[in-house]
Amino acid sequence: MDAAASRGGIRLFQRTIDQVAQVTADSPTATEPLLKVRGLEKHFGAVQALYAVDLDLPAGQVTALCGDNGAGKSVLTKCISGVYQPDHGQIFWEGQPVHIRTTRDAAHLGIETVYQDLALCDNLDIVQNMFLGRELLRRRLLDEDEMERQAAKTLATLRVTTVRSIRQPVASLSGGQRQSVAVAKAVMWNSKLVIMDEPTAALGVNQTRQVLDLIKRLRDRGLAVMMISHNLNDVFEVADRIAVLYLGRMVIQDKASALDRQSVVEYMTTGGMSRTGAHAAN
Repeated sequence: MDAAASRGGIRLFQRTIDQVAQVTADSPTATEPLLKVRGLEKHFGAVQALYAVDLDLPAGQVTALCGDNGAGKSVLTKCISGVYQPDHGQIFWEGQPVHIRTTRDAAHLGIETVYQDLALCDNLDIVQNMFLGRELLRRRLLDEDEMERQAAKTLATLRVTTVRSIRQPVASLSGGQRQSVAVAKAVMWNSKLVIMDEPTAALGVNQTRQVLDLIKRLRDRGLAVMMISHNLNDVFEVADRIAVLYLGRMVIQDKASALDRQSVVEYMTTGGMSRTGAHAAN
């Protein structure tokens, strides 16, 4: 091969690399958050709960949603998870606009929510809780063996090793174990976004550690996690990004490393009005 041909081959190779790089850069999944909320508003009669809220939830990151009581955290969560219908605004999933009308629509996309009350049945065992409403059938009968196998696999993947048996009643579990079962139930169904409402509320030190480690493992698996929490120690331990709502308005979204506890408290209590040169929401 002569020098001219060699140079031509190098140029062709370089153009191919540039084209691949451009396609990657233009791909929505490469640049867009997994879920994006723009201009979301929600009214309850004459009361407006959300005002033009923007929110980004990237895959492989933990986003902490903070705010005082009445800030609109639960309303925003329920709009994303299909419990409420927003009055205005748009939700984008993997770069595409979507309408989430029901919780089934959210689950179909891969959005699962673990509420503060966990929605577990004390009289059922772990396997029965994890498949509640989604039981597997074989020849019109419950496929107990397959459900047990899948439940055990999911718990093992999340490294939930503190339960004595997956057939023990949920009533016998500690608070941390119950939270772990609720999270495992959420991620069993090919979920991509897990929303957790006050996951460490009323837990002891050891149980809180179990739950925070579980959140980190969800992030390491590439899932997007939105954690609603008042506990700023927990927030700064696991969050990659922090978003703060104040009286229905999103007043800040930024990397956790760009904020500190005092600034987050000020955004939660005053909306950032007491801070000079406050951040603009990204």
